Amino acid sequence: MRTAHNNALHVPVLTRTLIDLLAPALEGEALLIDCTLGMGGHSEAFLSAFPELRVAGIDRDPAAIRLASERLEPYGDRFVAVHTTYDDVDLVAAEHGRDGKADAVLMDLGVSSLQLDEADRGFSYATDAPLDMRMNPEAGQSAADILATASHAEITRILRVYGEEKFAARIADAIVRRRETTPLTRTGELADIVRESIPAAARRTGGNPAKRTFQALRIAVNEELDVLEVAVPRAIEAIRVGGRLAVESYQSLEDRIVKDAIAHGTTSTTPAGLPVELDTHKPYLRALHRGALKADDAEIAANPRSASVRLRAVERVAPTPDHLFNPEHDRGNR
Repeated sequence: MRTAHNNALHVPVLTRTLIDLLAPALEGEALLIDCTLGMGGHSEAFLSAFPELRVAGIDRDPAAIRLASERLEPYGDRFVAVHTTYDDVDLVAAEHGRDGKADAVLMDLGVSSLQLDEADRGFSYATDAPLDMRMNPEAGQSAADILATASHAEITRILRVYGEEKFAARIADAIVRRRETTPLTRTGELADIVRESIPAAARRTGGNPAKRTFQALRIAVNEELDVLEVAVPRAIEAIRVGGRLAVESYQSLEDRIVKDAIAHGTTSTTPAGLPVELDTHKPYLRALHRGALKADDAEIAANPRSASVRLRAVERVAPTPDHLFNPEHDRGNR
């Protein structure tokens, strides 16, 4: 297990850009909710940049909670770690924010360096390990459990939808045949099955052929997209008027969910044909930039993980109109 000192060697993605985007919302004794605490890199950068800032860091991984807490101990009670999934962002804001609201929310999606670097967690196809992939190893089904019990159709769906894998059915065929005789329990075994299931011509480009399958299983094991679909609207409801939200996505399925949630708030709902925009139908979010921001060449050279990042950020400019309010997205006070 890495120490807090070694964790500091991991460079969080687009840190300077995030600080610049969120800074106007973080004056004085503000609260930032870091929904994806990981090893605490982003939280540390913000605590250092804003001397009065408080940060509540959310993570479902007990190891991340422990290591980030060690790393951020010098900041005292300005930092608090919360062991939960980030769809509880509204509850964290209600407990730790002024008037039950946060001033800013940050989400850095996907798998963390901590999880990838710990071989026995089973996230990486590059190292043979138990086929686990749970971000919280104390709860839920492992990847091995899913592959042992899911139907051929369900495995195909997982690989095709979550991994955008063209050869999903062929890989599912091989998995089902294998488990009829021997349980599939190791990452190396799964990587071999994927490699053998994909035509040789398709294996020559696009990197390791197991990448999409491992991504798909990780998403399924941790229910990442289901959690994200609820978490982004709740994050929007959790920030005060004048507050800001920034989300970093690393694959198209994540980014589509984020983009759609933001579009609901940045688009007027005034019925077509009316000569004026109705006050109650005006946008309640303002995009802080056009489209999704990407890392430049210098950032990618310094931090290869940033190559696929898509960053979207908004400011809340008004409360959510009553006709658009969804109580499932805000369990606290409006």
